[in-house]
Parts: sequence; structure tokens; C-alpha cells
Amino acid sequence: MPKTEDKSTTVLCIDDEEPGLKVRKILLESAGHRVITARSGGEGIRMFQSEPVDAVILDYWMSGMNGVAVARELKRLRPSTPIIILSAYGTLLDEALGVADLWIRKGEEDPQYLLAKIKELLESH
Repeated sequence: MPKTEDKSTTVLCIDDEEPGLKVRKILLESAGHRVITARSGGEGIRMFQSEPVDAVILDYWMSGMNGVAVARELKRLRPSTPIIILSAYGTLLDEALGVADLWIRKGEEDPQYLLAKIKELLESH
């Protein structure tokens, strides 16, 4: 049975910028999700392997591995886990959708839009 918004739903947020992580953590926790955060792609992959993660939200531009490389590895490890890639750049759509379930342009989405999309992805996976 698909998980919906409750305390048993764990979302992994990966971003090398602390302010973005904090904002997403507050938003997701206010909607009832358990949130774990990682400050790099490598750390995010390690957490994904060791934690019960139901969905992933990650930034495209990070030092080291970019979001598409991280998403590719996460899908290899657990193909059914929904992944959302956030980016400030609109030209990444095709590359991101090749490995992520959803691509959202940073700054253009309403916080409620992000929550609605996470809920949809969790219910469909």
C-alpha cells in the first residue's frame, strides 16, 4: 500500500546549501513528514542506503556530484523511490527527467505545490 503524509513517511533532502535544506525540512515536517538531510551527493547516497527513505528531493547544482548523477545512483539502488530534482536553471529538464520522477524550477513553485507533488509521487509508488 502506498504511503501518504504521515510520520512514517521519510523524505531525504540533499543540498549543499544549508538555507535551502532548512527551509525544505521545516516545510516537509510541517506537513507531517520525517525529514533527513545531507549536505552532499555522497552523503545523501550513504544515508539513502542506511535509512528507510520513501522519497528524495535534491538540488541539481552541488559541489562534487550533481543532482542527476546522484539521482542515477539512487535509482540504481532503489528504482521505485520517487526523486524530485530542484534547479534554478530551466535547461536541465530533459536530463533531469531521464532519471528523476519530477523536475521543479527553484523559486517558481509554491511550497504547497512541492507538498502536493510529493504526496502524488508517494501515492503512485
